[in-house]
Amino acid sequence: MAEVLFYHLEHQPLERVLPTLLERTIERGWRAVVQVGSTERLEALDATLWTYRDDSFLPHGRAGDGFAAEHPIYLTTSDDTPNGAAVRFLVDGADMASFDGFERIVVLFDGRDAEALQRARGQWKAVKHAGLGATYWQQSESGRWEKKA
Repeated sequence: MAEVLFYHLEHQPLERVLPTLLERTIERGWRAVVQVGSTERLEALDATLWTYRDDSFLPHGRAGDGFAAEHPIYLTTSDDTPNGAAVRFLVDGADMASFDGFERIVVLFDGRDAEALQRARGQWKAVKHAGLGATYWQQSESGRWEKKA
């Protein structure tokens, strides 16, 4: 049964938070799929993961790159999981039809966007209705994560 984590972004943008979470995922030996809400966001995250740090990058791929099953991180706008990922990240309102097959699902949303907050509340209710365990993390002013629920 999947564990679902909600990350309420307030003081750092997705482009700073997601790479760190993906690094931790890879360090645990897990593969990840990042499902985004738009092609524009996919393009932006693709570039970010190659350049987010001067001394490192996160190896990843997306549809059209080939060898989808071999990528440790796969970017998509749909619910496909060609790399056998254990962790699914949902950003920009991306939603899942099923929670099956994952060890962890991570929902990241912008806490300064009323529409994103409303969507995350709906996702929280769906997770609870499915009987899954969920935790809610909110960024403090210092940028640290505080468990709120």
